[in-house]
Amino acid sequence: MRIMGLDFGSKTVGVAVSDSLLLTAQGVEIIRRKEENKLRQTLARIEELIVEYEVQEIVLGLPRNMNATEGERVQLTMEFKEKLERRTGLPVHMWDERLTTVAADNAMMEAGIRRENRKEYVDMIAASLILQGYLDRLAMQRKDEINKV
Repeated sequence: MRIMGLDFGSKTVGVAVSDSLLLTAQGVEIIRRKEENKLRQTLARIEELIVEYEVQEIVLGLPRNMNATEGERVQLTMEFKEKLERRTGLPVHMWDERLTTVAADNAMMEAGIRRENRKEYVDMIAASLILQGYLDRLAMQRKDEINKV
């Protein structure tokens, strides 16, 4: 079993996939589209990746504002979630993505990636961070369950 992480943006979707043990997230690609509302090809590509990587769940970043309020992007992301669930039949879990883009940018800075090249990778790295956060929470829940026994 694998889990897919998605960072849904206005013109891109960063994609990451877990390893089969659900321990680590790896960036896969960035799906780009010319217009914000044109999602048919984006959804088709996500379906292809689901089959290729044998994905059984999806984690989608929820772009709340820093003060935890929900803006326009949250509504668009929730609509995307519904489309994903209808089209793929897979469960889609929401994950608070605040600061993942900042963390992705910082990681690239530390890795020495030039500023002009960072935009190319930021969505895929953000998707990896979203998915890794979710995987870490799953690991903690498993650990807590074992400790209760």
